[in-house]
Amino acid sequence: MRAYLEAFNLFNNQEIEEFLAISKVRRLKKNDFFIKQDEVCDQLSFIRSGIFRSFYYSNSDEQITYCFTFQNSLLMAYSSFISGKKSKENLQAICDAEIISIPKAALENLAESNVKWLKFLKIIAEEEYIDLENWIFNHQKDKAQQRYLDLITKQPKYIQEIPLQYIASYLGITQRHLSRIRANISF
Repeated sequence: MRAYLEAFNLFNNQEIEEFLAISKVRRLKKNDFFIKQDEVCDQLSFIRSGIFRSFYYSNSDEQITYCFTFQNSLLMAYSSFISGKKSKENLQAICDAEIISIPKAALENLAESNVKWLKFLKIIAEEEYIDLENWIFNHQKDKAQQRYLDLITKQPKYIQEIPLQYIASYLGITQRHLSRIRANISF
């Protein structure tokens, strides 16, 4: 978490220590939820270890995985976090995980007393928007095989921990189609 905050080149040591002092470490077991649909996301978290998947339920109650979040990344149901409304998504640990969380209210207090935290929140909002836009473009432009290749290129050491049904759902294909894609790829 310290290295993550230092990478923004905004905060001095004391400001980072203040943040860490009001943060809490939380351990989640495989399949535990960070947040469930219809709950309000009232904390910003950083994944120290583990992988999370974001999913929602289709009209036919099928789980649709649309995102994976990996170690050294922020974790939150962002629209719920900024609006204070119930989440439409579920964030679930794919494997045992450890996160560092700070309540939204504590983060807002930091932002009221120090403009650097306001800038931090602005940067996060911009990154969330860019990630969403990239996701939309990639899912409309690229075929499933290319999206799978992108995933294994960006996260090669974690991909083995993600169950194939979640990867297939993320790609918008069946597990059988994913098996054909995997069979056609040689490394």
